[in-house]
Amino acid sequence: MSSPIKLYKLPAGAYVERGDKAGYLDNDWDSLFENDELHTFLSDVNLKEGEADLSEALAPIGSQEVWACGVTYYSSQLARVEESKGGGSFYERIYAAERPEIFFKATPARVSGPGDDVRIRKDSTWDVPEPEFTLALTTSGAIVGYTIGNDMSSRSIEGENPLYLPQAKTYQQCAALGPCILITPEPLATTTEARLIIKRNHMVAFYGQCKLSDMKRGFEELRDYLIRELELPNGAFLMTGTGIVPGHDFTLQPNDEVNITIEPIGTLTNYVVRKDG
Repeated sequence: MSSPIKLYKLPAGAYVERGDKAGYLDNDWDSLFENDELHTFLSDVNLKEGEADLSEALAPIGSQEVWACGVTYYSSQLARVEESKGGGSFYERIYAAERPEIFFKATPARVSGPGDDVRIRKDSTWDVPEPEFTLALTTSGAIVGYTIGNDMSSRSIEGENPLYLPQAKTYQQCAALGPCILITPEPLATTTEARLIIKRNHMVAFYGQCKLSDMKRGFEELRDYLIRELELPNGAFLMTGTGIVPGHDFTLQPNDEVNITIEPIGTLTNYVVRKDG
């Protein structure tokens, strides 16, 4: 089995951690998404020495689009039915359907990195983070790695009408990625866990977890539907749905701290803001 490699985007450039070696790449970030054998390349490439502070990691994205999937966990289906005002049957049907729900999530400028802010809409009354296993796809659609995604969502807007999904999902600071991309030719183990801790005033306000094995659909299936009639000129990230959905008695508030952990990728931390002006 090949050893995983961590790929960070730092202010000084692309930074690699592999085995007992670490260093910078000469390569442009977007060019890495043209290589279907990225793990092999990063295993052999010469690395440049240089100071690196991983706490300064940026969102690991260049020109890539971000897409997302919905209702890939049974818990997500139940939550969507509960929140919907008359559209619950759509979520039951999509969970059982052959074709998955896939939607456009964000352009790179709307994606936050580790330690950055994520936003809740000022016209929403019920907002949650959605921790997601996120695929890093090359220009040909090959899955070369995994990162942590936060698919911020307005449950009040989507619940009012499923056709409001784009407004519930896509706006400034509506997504977060990081802290790195785990580059590996091996699929993630089905026992891999995602954990969500939301802190408010330094106290835990919500905790949840799920396993990859809880997903109804596989990564390759979701990827195949994404690229069926879609080209990825710069590669893409694909969020694969969430199995952690806070109940109707919880909504995010400004200054909340959202922590999503997926081992062995790491922890993605973001802070909640709302533009009330």
